[in-house]
Amino acid sequence: MDTLEAIKTRRSVRRYKPTPVDANVLTQVLEAARWAPSWANTQCWRFIVVRSEAVKNELATVLSPNNPATNAIKTAPLVIVACAELQKSGFYKGVASTNKGDWCMFDLGIAMENLALAAHSLGLGTVHVGLFDAKKAEAVLGVPEGFCVVEMTPLGYPDGDAKAPPRRELSDIVFTDRFGIK
Repeated sequence: MDTLEAIKTRRSVRRYKPTPVDANVLTQVLEAARWAPSWANTQCWRFIVVRSEAVKNELATVLSPNNPATNAIKTAPLVIVACAELQKSGFYKGVASTNKGDWCMFDLGIAMENLALAAHSLGLGTVHVGLFDAKKAEAVLGVPEGFCVVEMTPLGYPDGDAKAPPRRELSDIVFTDRFGIK
C-alpha cells in the first residue's frame, strides 16, 4: 500500500477481532512512531504497550462517559499509550521557544499518526483516543513526574469495515497568500 492510499483509506476502528498481534508486526508499528519528526529531534515520546486485560479494563474506566472507544480499549489485543516528556519539545535551555509553549502534543500527534498509518498498511486498525482523565491514566500506568499521557489507541485486526466520513473540499480549506483569499 502506498502512502497516499494509506492516508485515504485509514479509518477509526472501534471493533477488533481477538486475534493476537505478532511481535514483529508490533515492532514495525512502533518503529513507524519512532521515526516521526520532532522539534529539534527531541523525540519526547514514550510508548506503553498494554496487553494485560486487567490494565486495559482499568484504562477503560478513565475514559469520559459514553466515549465510543471504551469497549475498544477493553477488547483490542493491545492498547498503545503515548506519553510525552514535558518541557522538552519546543524548549531551548528550559524556556519555551514560541508562544505555543510545549510542542509535545504536536510531536506526539505526528508519531501517533505515523503509527496509525503503519498499522493500517499492515492490516491493523487503530483509533486516536484523547477524551479521558490523563491524571487517572498516569496513575494506572505508573507514569512518573515530568511525563504525561497524551493519547491511547487500541491496536488489533478490525472486526468489520468502517465507512469514510465526508471531507471538506480543498476549495473550502485552502487559501492563497492570505487567509480567506481563494
